[in-house]
Amino acid sequence: MKYLFMIIAVFCSGKHLSAQILFVDVNSGKPSARGTREEPLLSIEDAVNRANKFQDKKDVVIKLAPGLYTLTRPLLIEGSGLVNNYSIEALIMPDDTNWLPVKMPVIQVTADSNRAGKLQHASIAIEIERNNVSIKGIKFLGNPNPSSEYFYAIERKDKALKNLEISQCYFIGEKNSAAIQGAIFAQGEGIHIDHCIFYNCKNAVLSFLNVKDFSLTHSIIYGAYEAAFWFGYGEDAGLPFIFRNNIIANSNYAIVGYKGTRQNYIFSNSVFADNKYYLGFNGDIIEPDTLNKPTENNIQKTGKVILNEITAEGIPKNYLNPSSISTGKELKAGIFMKDFN
Repeated sequence: MKYLFMIIAVFCSGKHLSAQILFVDVNSGKPSARGTREEPLLSIEDAVNRANKFQDKKDVVIKLAPGLYTLTRPLLIEGSGLVNNYSIEALIMPDDTNWLPVKMPVIQVTADSNRAGKLQHASIAIEIERNNVSIKGIKFLGNPNPSSEYFYAIERKDKALKNLEISQCYFIGEKNSAAIQGAIFAQGEGIHIDHCIFYNCKNAVLSFLNVKDFSLTHSIIYGAYEAAFWFGYGEDAGLPFIFRNNIIANSNYAIVGYKGTRQNYIFSNSVFADNKYYLGFNGDIIEPDTLNKPTENNIQKTGKVILNEITAEGIPKNYLNPSSISTGKELKAGIFMKDFN
């Protein structure tokens, strides 16, 4: 069966490319639809299954309309041999003038477990098995199924893969009802996380194997009750990495590295506030790291990070972003790339 999809022209690095775009709307779509803006597909699974079968090397873009997308199986993004870019992104992005929190697509997994291989007791939302993937403008919630021991929102297991961009996404967990064991669990080169908010996840970012060309920028990690950021596992974790304009607050450990491997961390223009520990070693248990002496450029370790939260009046447009009286508000960390008005 031949599927019709919309072809649009885009410009990337000065070159004219065409992209295959599939639109998804959980409220009005249909499984057999063409996948155009006027006739969207019903589910992300429909779009991913269709996109994974595309044979040419044009970019793939899956655009999600507002709504709640529930998953029982991981979205398997395949085709690591292809060189085209593959993006799953919100139809309305946070910097668009008509964006509101209620217009953000939400992904929630409800399976007891759906992960193959090691950690089969875990559940996954997006499993990446190809190069050149980006995830943009999506909110991920924790898994409320009590039989799911671990939940990872985005996972890339293969350390040989390259280029993963995650931007303007929320990861919101609640340890007593819908926990997130790890928001992003990714190996390999070219991992770039920008303008994301991790709120009450057990662990926000975990990257261990062959981690080169890594950046974490303009992001907020708040309330990570095990560790905010795990980095490096052995000698194949290449440093330095880019860490700037971030806020890590109210967490247990801020940074955890591999025990026995000394990392020369460089932290720039960031806030570490009200964390129980600054650095830790990853062993049988996490223990404080007293060996590393990071290079700190404009690092603040005092003050109070205050986020805009939901109130009786409703959901503020800049919710979970730093309030006007918060430490670190000048860093422009949070969900918006443009100045918030």
